[in-house]
Amino acid sequence: MTTEVHYLHGDATDPTVEGNKVIAHVCDDVGAWGKGFVLALSRRWPQPGQTYRDWYRSRDGFALGEIQLVPVQPDLWVANMIGQHGIRKGPDGPPIRYPAVESCLEKLAVEALRLGASVHMPRIGCGLAGGTWDKIEPIIRQTLLEQDVEVYVYDLRTSAGPTGGADPT
Repeated sequence: MTTEVHYLHGDATDPTVEGNKVIAHVCDDVGAWGKGFVLALSRRWPQPGQTYRDWYRSRDGFALGEIQLVPVQPDLWVANMIGQHGIRKGPDGPPIRYPAVESCLEKLAVEALRLGASVHMPRIGCGLAGGTWDKIEPIIRQTLLEQDVEVYVYDLRTSAGPTGGADPT
């Protein structure tokens, strides 16, 4: 059984392990795609953003706690996970919704096992969504690791040093 999150310095949009892989990230529930980690995804592939926007417009199953897997290469998918409400801090705090992230990761575990895939991500929910890693990491442990899904978390390294890998979504 996998017991630890693998922390790497690198680009979460370019996982280097062998086999099937899913890149997971947190999206909002208002159809906004254009800031944070999604910019890095969009530089590599148009499909995740376009598919997310189509999903939002259709409203077919588009809700907090839901996921959408978008194939981008034969062995690679992007998981658009609706884990934040709105895009700005409000009376209920930051946009992150931890129960929604947990629901997303539970669904992602099922899909990752079905695909025989490892999961790769920045520090999801800890940038523009306003979440904290000390709350996100235990959710990853109880959803993905408990199901024996390999998890890789990427921290970007800049000229100023590691950024902390905050996922600005």
